[in-house]
Amino acid sequence: MRHETGAAKHAVWPEDGADFSTHAIHRLHHDFHLHPLFQLAELAQLARELVPLQQCRFVRPGLTQASAFHHEASHPDGRDIDEVFRRMEEPGSWIALYNVEAIPRYAALLQEIIDGLRERVEREEPGIFAVTGFIFISAPPSVTPFHIDRENNFWLQLHGRKTLSVWDPTDREAISAAHVEDFIVSHTLREVRLKDSSRPNSYDFDSGPGDGVYFPTTSPHMTRSDAGWVMPGDGVSVSIGVTFYTSRTLRTARVHQFNRVCRKYLGMRPTYPGHSHALDAAKAPFGYLLAVSRQLALRALTAWGGIRSRQRPEEGWLGEKAPPGSY
Repeated sequence: MRHETGAAKHAVWPEDGADFSTHAIHRLHHDFHLHPLFQLAELAQLARELVPLQQCRFVRPGLTQASAFHHEASHPDGRDIDEVFRRMEEPGSWIALYNVEAIPRYAALLQEIIDGLRERVEREEPGIFAVTGFIFISAPPSVTPFHIDRENNFWLQLHGRKTLSVWDPTDREAISAAHVEDFIVSHTLREVRLKDSSRPNSYDFDSGPGDGVYFPTTSPHMTRSDAGWVMPGDGVSVSIGVTFYTSRTLRTARVHQFNRVCRKYLGMRPTYPGHSHALDAAKAPFGYLLAVSRQLALRALTAWGGIRSRQRPEEGWLGEKAPPGSY
């Protein structure tokens, strides 16, 4: 499955190709950790280009896996981006490079990753769109808190070591249906928190360069990186999430939109997406209409001046253009 690195070709492949499904969690392997654009010096240059776009994100000290996943566009100590990278091996350093597809050479690299897996994905979920990339760079001990995403995710470990913990997207002990629906509609993670009772249900992947994991939309996940592997000159962990939507992701989001209204305003307990294809097909058009109506109303109120959103991006989309996966 590997391509020749001498010809600058790289690949991602499932550990069990015959068993791979976009509906389940799977271990991956890859050789993109050898790609020139994923080396630390190139990532530092990428960060410099993303700073003016406010797409370099930082967290405050003391973050745990159970913390709210809040991040800021400036370093908590006021460091500029060059100093951040000079001191990247200091314990607890953490930076995320968001939406790296804004830089054309990385947009092309993300497409290269997706194109190598496109045939496998589109057997079950045609219509891949909105491919994005999120690169996490940290020095242990460091974590990424428990959260969910709208997108499907090819997660690749590029340098150092990290443990990724993932829960099945249907695990209602890890996260309730109501909180998934709130996230899809309002982008809020306020109630999405790690619970001790759900820890035994996670799949834990101890990952080094060349390892990866696929997980579907709304799969709860978190990471940690401990210092046991660190050696002089090798003290930074780098991973990337290559995320994407499909026609199925979009339909599922529309079902969540419909279910949220039924649950929140009509007191019903609607069937979760995926249990009935026929029921999902009936709900999805109504979910689309509800979502569009909500967005149009919020934009109208914003334009009229009655509402000005002061929320963090992760806490709401009031008056904003809806994210691609919401309808």
